[in-house]
Amino acid sequence: MFKKAVLLAGILLAMVIGTADAQTRLRIAYPHFPPFHWLNEKNEMAGVLYEFMTDALEKRMGLTLVWTQYPWTRCQENLKNGTDDAIITVPTPERAAYTVTHKDPFFLKPLNLFTYADHPRLAEIRKIRKIADLKKGGFSVITYSGNGWHNDHVRPLGIKTYETAYLENVWIMLAEKRGDTVIEWPFAAWTSIRRLGLSDRIVDTSVTLASMPFHLLIRRDFPQAERILADFNATIARMKADGTLKAILSRYR
Repeated sequence: MFKKAVLLAGILLAMVIGTADAQTRLRIAYPHFPPFHWLNEKNEMAGVLYEFMTDALEKRMGLTLVWTQYPWTRCQENLKNGTDDAIITVPTPERAAYTVTHKDPFFLKPLNLFTYADHPRLAEIRKIRKIADLKKGGFSVITYSGNGWHNDHVRPLGIKTYETAYLENVWIMLAEKRGDTVIEWPFAAWTSIRRLGLSDRIVDTSVTLASMPFHLLIRRDFPQAERILADFNATIARMKADGTLKAILSRYR
């Protein structure tokens, strides 16, 4: 009788936890940033990271996702004030003050060095191999507001930085020669560059300076954040093993 009671209690507990997960809404704040996440011409969500999260968190873990678009700086502010619950980005010491994350990055984003097509020092830029070389050569970098990776790895070296509030504006600024370089993932970069009609004015030097480890970050006071993130880390590992992540990425190439 006792064993049956324990078994029944276990079943009821599992049902309660399962119901709680199904009812858990995770509000994800995101910027317009193809091919990662954006609203398409049908006003529907699309993108590599959108599909990663939907498969892992909704289909496999049973959470309900609510996606809301803002400028990137506001996305981060919304986690601080509790308006939203999660962002998808690179963990930094500053973000660790108000978010928690999981152990393993689910995606590594290679960062290449871009410049404008007729840069008078193009040959020198192509020879750059380290971020510090930008400082030595006196080259500037264009970035967007709230770029934590840039603030941790580029700005502290004293490299001159030009900043814009909107992600895609970096390519307009580069084409207009308002800075020497941009450091970005080629896949995402060319999606924006082509849409802006700047393909003949921008050059990818094919120099990879670093890789950005992408994580899901959840605000510290979100209920059961640590458990959700542990489950997410395990789920992503299974998605890598079964080829799901590779298949999603290939659809956007």
